[in-house]
Amino acid sequence: MFSGSIPALVTPFKKDGTIDEKRLRFLINWHIKKKSDAILVCGTTGESATLSHDEHKKVVRIATQEARGRIPIIAGAGSNSTREALDLAKFAKASKADAILVITPYYNKPTQEGMYQHYKRISHQVNIPLIIYNVPSRTGTNILPQTVARIYRDCKTVVGIKEASGSLDQITRLMTLVDRKFSLFSGSDEIILPILSVGGRGVISVVANIVPYQTHNLVVSFLKGDFKKSKKLQLYLYGLIKALFIETNPIPVKTALGLMGLIEPNLRLPLYKMSDKNVLFLKKVMKRYGLF
Repeated sequence: MFSGSIPALVTPFKKDGTIDEKRLRFLINWHIKKKSDAILVCGTTGESATLSHDEHKKVVRIATQEARGRIPIIAGAGSNSTREALDLAKFAKASKADAILVITPYYNKPTQEGMYQHYKRISHQVNIPLIIYNVPSRTGTNILPQTVARIYRDCKTVVGIKEASGSLDQITRLMTLVDRKFSLFSGSDEIILPILSVGGRGVISVVANIVPYQTHNLVVSFLKGDFKKSKKLQLYLYGLIKALFIETNPIPVKTALGLMGLIEPNLRLPLYKMSDKNVLFLKKVMKRYGLF
């Protein structure tokens, strides 16, 4: 149902720490102009961990209102509590989001059966397309391919997965267990092309926050069969991608957007501004890519 480049949008904050609605609306329109294929709000890059539930819902509401059907909006709706995830999923549905992204429950380390029951409960109670999000480095839990395949088989609203395990073996194994309708999205910008090669539909991306058009072209060129161009773009963007992870995401990407004059690069504690040394390095990389 979805394909292409989907920026995991940052959440702009004012200096006083409140959501910068004006900049949020600007970013949504900027991504429409720059050919992003959908937008994810309230994901990891959107600092969902430090948004209150009221703020989370505010961001989703603003995004769907501003998009006005011009671009699909995917709303983060994950929690380590199934009840809370259900509440966020129901709100996303009521707000006319096009899909939800539901991270595997974090910290409490559910079993594979617990994760199956978590997604089953959400899917059976909220009729909205659901994308699973697997990111073991953040959650401490890895959802296995056979569990994903079981969820997909039993839960009709589950349409795919954002895979950020970094394991191409695991991702390839998953794709042998699902049908062609299953939507695989890379959650790791440095391996977009390898994931596309085993049946991926696109990427839910950090780097697309600052180079949306190039990221869109990487995916679309592959899907159209222009493998030479997609390879060239993957290798071209590699240095920029790595620079965006020299400190914890989204610190570098917010800093980059601030340097580009698109937002005020304010973060919420415990995330803190980049070190001067790393800002200097990021500036040098961005200059090479013509981002000033």
